[in-house]
Amino acid sequence: MSKFLGYIFTPIFYILFFGFLCIFHPIQWVCYKFFGYNAHKVSVDFLNFFLTYSNWALFNSVTFINHQNLSSDKPIIFVANHQSMYDIPGMIWNLKKHHPKFISKIELTKNIPSISYNLRVGGGANINRKDSKQAVSELIKLGRRMKENTWSAVIFAEGTRAKDGKLKPFQVGGIATLLKGAPDALVVPVAIENSWKIVRYGMFPLTVGNPIRWSVLTPIDKTDKNAEEIVLAAENAIRAKLNQLLPL
Repeated sequence: MSKFLGYIFTPIFYILFFGFLCIFHPIQWVCYKFFGYNAHKVSVDFLNFFLTYSNWALFNSVTFINHQNLSSDKPIIFVANHQSMYDIPGMIWNLKKHHPKFISKIELTKNIPSISYNLRVGGGANINRKDSKQAVSELIKLGRRMKENTWSAVIFAEGTRAKDGKLKPFQVGGIATLLKGAPDALVVPVAIENSWKIVRYGMFPLTVGNPIRWSVLTPIDKTDKNAEEIVLAAENAIRAKLNQLLPL
């Protein structure tokens, strides 16, 4: 039934989702060119509000749980699992006070309304996966910007999307490099649930009636831990959260 209804409601969702991308592209440009970073950030925040709640067109519920009292006066590395492209808008909107920046493939900086422009000017790291030296350099620069501006970064530590929702082993390199640039950053796990179900049949049809949820978990105690141990602790925290939801 979810797939059948997807044939009906997916076109409506795409009209809304890509319509908002097109509407906010010139708004972003004006905000950045004439009013600078802060105005541009506000435009990106509101774009992602609309992208997040476009899920309602698919009758997907959207829940963001954050019981952590996280300071906005300290850089944060949010370490999350990755299930679909629809993970991202909810994190940008709900973590907006922390100025979240993303690590993206450099190919995404072209030809996508709103998204490509934001990646070029928003302060994140755009990496060339075929050039490890460039990738490391971009991550170090992002770490320094985090430290200087009290920004945060979101890193999907699996390295690729889990198309079946099953957690993959986390990679250490990106987080270790960010910590070199921002050694005092908090490391905070975020567990993402059920967004993979939206695209279980690919781009069309999308499925309906999925409970999409983000859960911000307890920050990792970095005391006496190296990067590998920090990343493993984040992976285990997310795995434990996801396992709570497995059917008996």
